Amino acid sequence: MRTAEIARQTKETRIEVALDLDGTGRAGISTGIGFLDHLLAALAKHSRIDVDLRCEGDLEVDDHHSAEDSALALGAAIDSALGSREGIRRFGSAYAPLDEALARAVVDLSGRPFAAVDLGLAREAIGGLEMENVGHVIRSLATALRATVHVDVIRGDNDHHRAEAAFKALALALREAVAPDSGGVPSTKGVL
Repeated sequence: MRTAEIARQTKETRIEVALDLDGTGRAGISTGIGFLDHLLAALAKHSRIDVDLRCEGDLEVDDHHSAEDSALALGAAIDSALGSREGIRRFGSAYAPLDEALARAVVDLSGRPFAAVDLGLAREAIGGLEMENVGHVIRSLATALRATVHVDVIRGDNDHHRAEAAFKALALALREAVAPDSGGVPSTKGVL
């Protein structure tokens, strides 16, 4: 069973995550930030990872701590569920459109955290989420997941569409990367 439960508590947030990598994409997301809930639900749905995530954060300050810490907790939970990473595909890539927007994501579950994110978002905020935090969520997820992640929005005029397409592409790439594979440890080093 590739499941995990993570609890993360700081002076700024309290987060609980439970997930199943071999789920159906069921999502129970509650961060107090509407658009972040929407993006994380899309990530769960299209990766087919069942995710329950509850965050109580200092939203009276702003959305940053809740967004960042939710991503860190989710990434840590996926990392934990992957275990030694033996028997996974490791790599995943995908394109996802949303109307006029088109996004590309490439994932390597290498154990080496790195993220290159270019979303081209212009609006200040959507649904309580500052647009600068959309890319920050992806980078924080990659860090805690110990993954190399590249996400680019290739085209699009609507920032809601651009951000959602990015999360859908990331979900599809992640779904491919975590998929079971009978090839042992997917590395010439013998470990990930």
